[in-house]
Amino acid sequence: MTPDQYCQDKAASSGSSFYSSFRFLPELKRRAITALYAFCREVDDVVDECKDEVVARQTLNWWREEVTKLYKGQATHPVTQAIQELLNDFNLAEEYLLEIIDGMEMDLDIHQYATFKDLSLYCYRAASVVGLLSAEIFGFNNRQTLKYAHDLGMAFQLTNILRDVREDAERGRVYLPQDELLQFGVSQQNLTQPITSDAVKKLFHFQADRAREYYIKAFNQLPDEDRFSQRTGLIMAEIYLSLLEEIENDGYRVLEHRIKLTPTRKLWLAWRASRREKKRYKQYKQSKP
Repeated sequence: MTPDQYCQDKAASSGSSFYSSFRFLPELKRRAITALYAFCREVDDVVDECKDEVVARQTLNWWREEVTKLYKGQATHPVTQAIQELLNDFNLAEEYLLEIIDGMEMDLDIHQYATFKDLSLYCYRAASVVGLLSAEIFGFNNRQTLKYAHDLGMAFQLTNILRDVREDAERGRVYLPQDELLQFGVSQQNLTQPITSDAVKKLFHFQADRAREYYIKAFNQLPDEDRFSQRTGLIMAEIYLSLLEEIENDGYRVLEHRIKLTPTRKLWLAWRASRREKKRYKQYKQSKP
């Protein structure tokens, strides 16, 4: 199995919304974003699947060493070997890959966050950094696009936090800020029960509104000149926004059952967004002198 095939299998097996958007990319960019996503899955799985905290930390340190080897041309893992082959084509900063690992280690160190400001660092490392790396792969001319990528990553992570709130709470991790739990009168124990009280609904509505604000902020910061090159991120946003709408339309009952989109619907949303962006790009080109 080649490094690219390994990354492809890793990405496909996750069933993620991200993978549905990759197929619309040219081959080289598709290889790069798939390798990046496979890297994220590898380090995330260390924390989620390793029950021994000592072993998890040792494994994350191994990945840090592997990233160092990657930038010396000495990668040994299929994922880092795949990334290594692409470094001449894409500006993938070493410190960003290390930030992702730091974000995963935060799950071992921190099980709850006092305020949203505290949570923001985790969201940055776990998602915004991935957005910045993705923007480099997709290509951009205007550096304003990096602000869009940062905020879109925040929006994705906040959507994931809301979707997975009960699953995370059962693992002892609460990503909803403690001061906001107190504000709405919701306890950590409430988050492990399949009951959507009025207080829980109001809390989750507040979280959904914040996520939506980040989507809007991100879209407003994306320059027209880079919109088509960044269309994969916009396809992801179409899928994630649809998931957020599903949660809202279901009455925020994420404690009662897992809310998700079917693979068919993800593919349809991806196709629709891709078609929309192609049409918009054509109109943009026609408007230029």
